[in-house]
Amino acid sequence: MDLTVIVGPVKGGKSLEMISLLSPLEHAGVPHRIFQSERHGRDTEIVSRAGGSLRTERVRDLRSALDRPVQVIGVDEVHMFSAADVAVLGEALAEGVRVVVAGIDLDHRGELFAPIRALMELAPEKVIHRRAVCDVCRSLDAAYTQVLERGVPFLRRLAPSTALPDDGTYTYEARCRRCFVFPDSEER
Repeated sequence: MDLTVIVGPVKGGKSLEMISLLSPLEHAGVPHRIFQSERHGRDTEIVSRAGGSLRTERVRDLRSALDRPVQVIGVDEVHMFSAADVAVLGEALAEGVRVVVAGIDLDHRGELFAPIRALMELAPEKVIHRRAVCDVCRSLDAAYTQVLERGVPFLRRLAPSTALPDDGTYTYEARCRRCFVFPDSEER
């Protein structure tokens, strides 16, 4: 079982890490597939702010990941999928497929997304936790993604692990613990 999980906030270099791990596959002729959720509206491929990109297949869920033989499966923005989709990745791992995933680990409340928790329960061989530059104080230890609605922190209570659309409705900032506004900040 070979599972690599790349997590962290927005702007943390997750896409660049994924591109560096998966881009050699095409050149080497290794059978692979790379997926993104159709809910991801920003790009039609994995694109790093530092340059580089990878083609992806847009899907509603990951059931199709098992419909043809491959040696490697990549999943970008894995937090936009469900825990049931992670179970599909578990099946691929059991069949000997290498799996590389990347996504935001903490939701707008600062809590683990359910798919990330499910991935950790699969006992990954490698977890790469990226940090970013805080968009507020410029420190190098941003671990949270602040969701903004019209420039103001989004603090409404939603169901746990709700991934908000990346379609321009909201904006996202990397923030350190000191600058992140928790939904229940008055209680902290």
